Amino acid sequence: MTDHTASRDSSGLIGSAQRALRVLDIVGAAGDGITAKAVARRAGYNLSTTYHLLNTLVHEGYLIRLGHGRGFGLGYKVGNLYQRLCAELDVGQELRDELHRLHRRAEAAAYYTVFREADIVVAAVADSPEFPRATPLDFGFHEAAHATAFGKVLLASMPRRARREYLAGAGMPRLTERTHARAVDLDTELEHVERAGMALEIEEFQPELACLSAPVLDTQNRVMGAVAFSVPSETFHARRWHLERSARAGAARFAHLLATRPSLIS
Repeated sequence: MTDHTASRDSSGLIGSAQRALRVLDIVGAAGDGITAKAVARRAGYNLSTTYHLLNTLVHEGYLIRLGHGRGFGLGYKVGNLYQRLCAELDVGQELRDELHRLHRRAEAAAYYTVFREADIVVAAVADSPEFPRATPLDFGFHEAAHATAFGKVLLASMPRRARREYLAGAGMPRLTERTHARAVDLDTELEHVERAGMALEIEEFQPELACLSAPVLDTQNRVMGAVAFSVPSETFHARRWHLERSARAGAARFAHLLATRPSLIS
C-alpha cells in the first residue's frame, strides 16, 4: 500500500517534516510574537502552506497562538523537550546556577561542555549583554572540537585511536588562518593540554575571539566535562591569568557538585 501522507526526496527525507521544523525554528528565533505572514516570508513558503504548518504545530503543542493579534510563540512542549535534553546531558538547575555565578565572577561568557556518546556537546551557557556568548556557541553546539578550547580539553582526554575516529567523522576544517587543520599538529597540542590541564585558543574558531577551558574530573580523575570562558581576543592577554584561575576553580566546583549529588539509584 502506498503512503501518500508525506513526500520524500531522493535522500529519504520527509519534506513536510523539514518545513514544519523550519517554521518552528523561525518562530523560536523571533521570540514571542511573529505573524503567519512574517513566517511565510522568512521561510519562503506560500501563506496557505504556512498556515497549515503553524496550525499543526499549535495542535501538537509545539507552538501557541498569542493574544491580541501578536501571532505565534513557542509552545510548552518545547520546554519539556529542553528539560529532557538537559537530563540526558546530566545538567540540572544547580549546575546551571553555578555556571551563572562563574560568568559573573569571571566577567566572561561561560560554557559547560560534556560528552554525549561520541559527541562533544555544549550542555549549558551563561552570558549577559555585557559579556555575550560567541555565536554559534550555544546549548547543543557539537562542532569544531579541534578549534575550541573546551573541545581540546575533551579531545585530549580521549585515547588516540578514539580521537582519530572522532576527528575522521567530524572533520578538521580550517575555520581561520590560525586553525590547526592537521592531525599531527593537533596531537602535539593536545599532549600539552593533557599535561597542563588547561586549553586555550586564540582566533582559531573565530576571528577576534579567544577561549580558555579547564577539565571537570570525576572521582577517578577522569575527564567528564569542561568549563570554558570566551572573551574578545584583544582583551585576552590582559585577562588570561584571571580567567585561568576562574576556569580551574569553576571546574573544581563542578566536579564537587557532580560528586556530591544525591544518587538517582535507590
